Amino acid sequence: MVICGILLDTDVFAELKAERVRDSKKISPNRRKELSELLKKRAEKFEIVEIEPGEIDQLRGEGTNLNQIEAIGFARVLNRLNPETVYVDSASANTEMFADQIYELLDEDMELIVEHEADVKYLPVSAASIIAKVRRDERIEELKEKYGEMGSGYPADDRTIQFLKKWVKEHKELPTFARQSWKTAQRIMSENEE
Repeated sequence: MVICGILLDTDVFAELKAERVRDSKKISPNRRKELSELLKKRAEKFEIVEIEPGEIDQLRGEGTNLNQIEAIGFARVLNRLNPETVYVDSASANTEMFADQIYELLDEDMELIVEHEADVKYLPVSAASIIAKVRRDERIEELKEKYGEMGSGYPADDRTIQFLKKWVKEHKELPTFARQSWKTAQRIMSENEE
């Protein structure tokens, strides 16, 4: 899981809007890379937090859900950036609860504006989502260089599923870079045991 936060001076907003900074899902991978570099240069400061699969699995085993894990990631980013006001794209249907989960983990007081589709509504959230998506894509490419084609790494991707099935057949376990707590991964393991 990759989470990014970014501090941007409002002076750069016009330039970033002209460069069409928006929701990362609506931008091609190559354009995201270009924008990510521009955003890093224009940012007053940015932070990337990567929560590794092993930590996610450990937290899931302790009863922490994915929204709570995402709140942990946001809090880590915000504690490093320490902004006065921050816009957050809610991972939960209950935005107030998600905000409370983040507040509980903050070292300092700050104003949190937690909304659905904040990555569509607010330029800084769009900017952070671009940097995070590019970093996630880089991590997948690093794994592909080491282990071969594995698709996008998302559990619904057939190439990812086929990679995991082959890996489990050969190694009798999931790779350390895959979330053991994924339903997809658990299904593949149980199918291999049959």
